[in-house]
Amino acid sequence: MNIAFSPCPNDTFVFHAWVHGLIPGAPELNVTYADIDITNTLAANGEGPEVLKISYAALPWVLKDYALLPCGGALGRGCGPLVLTKDGGSDPAALSGKRVAVPSERSTAYLLFRLWAAQNVPGGVGEIVVMPFHEIMPAVRDDKIDAGLVIHEARFTYPTYGLSLMTDLGSWWESDTGLPIPLGAIIARRSMDVKSLAQWTRASVEYAWAHPEASKAYVLEHSQELAPEVTQAHIDLYVNKFTADLGEDGYAAITSLLHRAAQEGLVPEFDLALLRG
Repeated sequence: MNIAFSPCPNDTFVFHAWVHGLIPGAPELNVTYADIDITNTLAANGEGPEVLKISYAALPWVLKDYALLPCGGALGRGCGPLVLTKDGGSDPAALSGKRVAVPSERSTAYLLFRLWAAQNVPGGVGEIVVMPFHEIMPAVRDDKIDAGLVIHEARFTYPTYGLSLMTDLGSWWESDTGLPIPLGAIIARRSMDVKSLAQWTRASVEYAWAHPEASKAYVLEHSQELAPEVTQAHIDLYVNKFTADLGEDGYAAITSLLHRAAQEGLVPEFDLALLRG
């Protein structure tokens, strides 16, 4: 069976057991490691594999063909995207008319940024520039861009680029809604046995927690030369109870984000009932 997910530590940690044939009854996986912007596009174009990791923000474009699995993804608290600048300014008004780099226009990070900016940046930001997330911090540091929206391990490494935090969009979202932040979703083609896929995914998560040492070499192999302590911090932040089961808070967070985004015209309208079936 074909699957696509990112080489980030949380994804490799979650799927290590299944990839290595450690889940009884689960089919062998043919893995494609790809940035979330690539998997978002594959799913939207109908060219994606049977199972893949995408941004929750991309769900409205794919739910007719793909079902959301209730496990394996990334939601949480204290793990939101950051808006970074070089000058150390903390006033959002400074972004008015400025160029901002984002990792994808179909990412939760982008939706959160646009929802936040609508409330906090008078007149709105200027040009949005999409670039791979690992290029964003160097671009801000080198004055190629005015501000950057960063995700993943950049939370832990941005000070090494001499950058400053303007706002933590996760903190803003949590204070505004009281809900966790929906980041990455695991989806499967509706033609597949979605129930079994969810069971195997959850089993892989549970194996990872029960045998944390087993996945370390695999995680480090794909972690883009991150230090072991950074990969562990990444896993600790993004692999949590919502990875095992979305639960009511998880579904409420997803519904709130996509409903707000649709109201702002950032995503197409869709039947919210498709999120659960």
